[in-house]
Amino acid sequence: MRHGKKVNHLGRKSAHRKAMLSNMACSLIEHKRISTTVAKAKALKGFVEPLITKSKTDSTHSRRTVFSYLGSKDAVSELFREVAPKVATRPGGYTRIIRTGARIGDNAEMCLIELVDFNTIYGGEATPKKTTRRSRSKVKTAGAEGGEVAADNTEATEEAPKAKKAPAKKKKKDEE
Repeated sequence: MRHGKKVNHLGRKSAHRKAMLSNMACSLIEHKRISTTVAKAKALKGFVEPLITKSKTDSTHSRRTVFSYLGSKDAVSELFREVAPKVATRPGGYTRIIRTGARIGDNAEMCLIELVDFNTIYGGEATPKKTTRRSRSKVKTAGAEGGEVAADNTEATEEAPKAKKAPAKKKKKDEE
């Protein structure tokens, strides 16, 4: 029975498990997304999320603490330089597990584990959001004098010449 046992041993001794999770965390930080089994991804999530939280405060002590878990200078520097500023406002939940189906060889359930703020598909950072317009749309085209004239709206086209005539009348008044 496994009453009160919170650690998934993953069929490995403790040293092998710690080394595996450390290497997987380094790969996740460097590549922002890795493919693995669901059991390993759940174990990795519990391993890497406290490290990301620790990286929010950039101090020598937190860097040394994170380095003791990861053991890779490159991963630590990337975590503190690139990942920490992006997740600074997020209160937790830095990773996402996406199930991809069963592996062909042994039918193990596979998944992708990724850092949430670095996904361009779900985050929408790559493409800007388009705003929906509920009123008339104004398409601007270049006029003969280089000014902008609204083409689709008749009221806007009538207003544009009036705006040009108004300064001309002021000039006439100034001349008189």
